[in-house]
Amino acid sequence: MNDDLRSRSRVILDGPDRAQARAYLKGIGFDDDALQRPIVGIANTWTETMPCNFHLRRLAEKVKEGVRAAGGTPMEFNTVAISDGITMGTEGMKTSLISREVIADSIELVARGHMFDAVVALSGCDKTIPGCVMALARLDVPGLMLYGGSIAPGRWRGKDVTIQDVFEGIGAHAAGDLTDEELTDLEDHASPGAGACGGQFTANTMAMAFEVLGISPMGSSMVPAEDGKKGAVAEECGRLVLEVLAEDRRPSRIITKRSLENAIAAGAMSGGSTNLVLHLLAVAHEAGVELDIEDFDRIAWQTPLLCDLKPGGRYVATDLYRAGGVPLVIRRLKELGALHEDELTVTGQTIGAVADAAEEADGQDVVRTPDDALKPNGGFAILRGNLAPEGCVVKLSGHDRVEHSGPARVFEREEDAFAAVMAKSIQPGDVVVIRNEGPKGGPGMREMLHVTAALVGEGLGDSVALLTDGRFSGATHGFMAGHVAPEAPDGGPIAAVQDGDTIVFDVQKRELNVELENDEIARRVAGYDAPEPMYENGVLGKYRKLVHSAAKGAITG
Repeated sequence: MNDDLRSRSRVILDGPDRAQARAYLKGIGFDDDALQRPIVGIANTWTETMPCNFHLRRLAEKVKEGVRAAGGTPMEFNTVAISDGITMGTEGMKTSLISREVIADSIELVARGHMFDAVVALSGCDKTIPGCVMALARLDVPGLMLYGGSIAPGRWRGKDVTIQDVFEGIGAHAAGDLTDEELTDLEDHASPGAGACGGQFTANTMAMAFEVLGISPMGSSMVPAEDGKKGAVAEECGRLVLEVLAEDRRPSRIITKRSLENAIAAGAMSGGSTNLVLHLLAVAHEAGVELDIEDFDRIAWQTPLLCDLKPGGRYVATDLYRAGGVPLVIRRLKELGALHEDELTVTGQTIGAVADAAEEADGQDVVRTPDDALKPNGGFAILRGNLAPEGCVVKLSGHDRVEHSGPARVFEREEDAFAAVMAKSIQPGDVVVIRNEGPKGGPGMREMLHVTAALVGEGLGDSVALLTDGRFSGATHGFMAGHVAPEAPDGGPIAAVQDGDTIVFDVQKRELNVELENDEIARRVAGYDAPEPMYENGVLGKYRKLVHSAAKGAITG
């Protein structure tokens, strides 16, 4: 129990010597009564630059109503957010992963500076979600994260569509399978309102992971962004955070090795984004918990794929919500014996109790039963080998390929690879290699969805493989290896690959190799002339100097 709910804020607000602080706040509407209550920081990632976070301003109002009703005083503040989908395939995409650190830093700074007693963080698009949780882990004050929810699917030609269909439509257009008018009609219908991307892409993967981790309230994540119930969920979060404060449920009690393993298992079982690896490694680092890239492989390989979700499956997040939401996923993990049941959640329940209370819609087939798995293993694996000594992540959901051997087609940046796809110069069997797109080389580790979706759209998704020291969108599907580490500018073997070299993927052996002798790899790496850094100063230059390997979560601390 917390005996003093204002142990932080009273330092900055109480006593004659703090009159100037109170004067400032009284001038903008906070009275004596408000300033004598626990102060709850509402960290908002609202922005008008994307649908994912567009609605968070009004959602924050509901959170604040709940805080006031429970006896606290909310103080809302904002931070940055970058849309992965809008910046995809451009120089702007380099800012996306970097924004994760800026989001965490800015929430931490405001919360420490103003000495909030508790924090509620609102997230939407991809990097805002781990950024919020990284900040909560650093601060270790009572708090929780509320995900803004998923967008509803659009309707086009009588079927549900998502932004994934638009990316793949670009490739189909280049191949002559979609006219200009048809592509425009598709883009007019694919994104019908506010909310994050609808498939089990990065946003929904991370939202699910953090609910399973326990830092988001149970049952909150999959309530769609524009569902009338989302406001009630937000208000309840405001009420809940005062209970969390009273019970002193700090993130350090919730983010443990075992709860992180629960989150990994959920990501694997749902066929989620490979960005899960980067972001959970980063959260573990901030929480001071030992987590290794091999933990992801171990857990994913013993966890079957049960969720039939896009990009590899049929359904989207709104379907999962109707089926039973994240609690149903937690129940399946318990049925598999893959759940650490005693882990605490922010609501005060154990995760095992959440599993027991989960409800399942009659006849749903979004989340399969253990005896009807889509695949015996989870949606990703970690490979090593002479191309990835520190490891890389290969996506396995949405296809059945576990090995590939083919000639390399090497590109020094994403734009060059995309131009080659558009020019139809990539052939079946090729292995597309994109380097200098890692955390340092980019800088910022861009996602390659523009390329991978175009390959699928041109009909090459089942015959071409791709590897990169960059990363992939959660909407990517196909035989793709990302996060290849070390990256090219750090002397990684990916720098040795030349056009025509034979590259071999072997998932069963967990290997990614180029058919070259070690001496030849070393000779080529020594002679490799990496492109000059594009950014020497500013936030991108600073990030390039500070960032660590993708194998460590691309952290900067």
